[in-house]
Amino acid sequence: MERIKVLIAGSGPAGYTAAIYAARANQAPVIYSGMELGGQLTTTTVVENFPGFPEGIDGTVLVDNMRRQAERVGAEIRTGTITSCDLSSRPFKATIDGNLTVEADTLIIATGASAKYLGIPGEQELRGSGVSACATCDGFFYRKQDVAVIGGGDTACEEAVYLAGMCRKVYMIVRRDQMRASKAMQQKVASKENIEVLWNSLPKEVVGDLKGVSGIKIEDKISGDIRTVPVSGVFLAVGHHPNSEVFAPWVKTDKDGYIITEPDSPRTNIPGVFAAGDVMDVHYKQAITAAASGCRAAIEADRFLQGQ
Repeated sequence: MERIKVLIAGSGPAGYTAAIYAARANQAPVIYSGMELGGQLTTTTVVENFPGFPEGIDGTVLVDNMRRQAERVGAEIRTGTITSCDLSSRPFKATIDGNLTVEADTLIIATGASAKYLGIPGEQELRGSGVSACATCDGFFYRKQDVAVIGGGDTACEEAVYLAGMCRKVYMIVRRDQMRASKAMQQKVASKENIEVLWNSLPKEVVGDLKGVSGIKIEDKISGDIRTVPVSGVFLAVGHHPNSEVFAPWVKTDKDGYIITEPDSPRTNIPGVFAAGDVMDVHYKQAITAAASGCRAAIEADRFLQGQ
């Protein structure tokens, strides 16, 4: 059975950065890419908030550069998904795609989190062309335009307030007659004159064409009336789902499935197992913070191995 010093699950900014640092530490890391090669960043068009690219860079190009850099310094990147694992003792065991099993002295979990979608018409077709799950990432492209935010929790409020600082009008589409958000966040929304909350509203369809989004159809739950709100951007803020199921029987997670690490550390409750990126990041979910946590995880993995 093959034995790997540093096994990395996931191929987004966290996984690739971890691979770069682990390879430079001469720990021969192996990445299994997971189901979404490159992670969520590949669904973004132009990334303008990653340092070092003053003109912005295509999200797919950015993660491909990370991949090539990881390979250049000695990381091995393989196609495949860890479908089960045994983290009860070292070396850890991981099964790839249900058949191949490898052993690992350390494991870095960088499997990310997937944005939740509603499953309405137009949503996937216009993803990246007006439909986004990250206002911080894509809000810049909608300056002085009208946009919609779907959701009624703290994240939706944060996204709406952020967008209100650059957009002409922000519609918050809330499916109930009240928000789940904290009172403090609701007050922030209420303080913005250019945020309009559409209560009891069910999103029915994202409207648009090859040029992008032109509106969103909503149904009034009280009257049953359906109307189209003209917007050029639709931001989904109905939550993320951390891709931690395979590891959850072994590592501690919170109620939403995010992996819990030690304070200010990538270390999990299992010595030799580390977590990086959106699978453990409840708050920020940015490419730059994912990359930074991948760096930390690789350094800690190297220190762990050096101490054995």
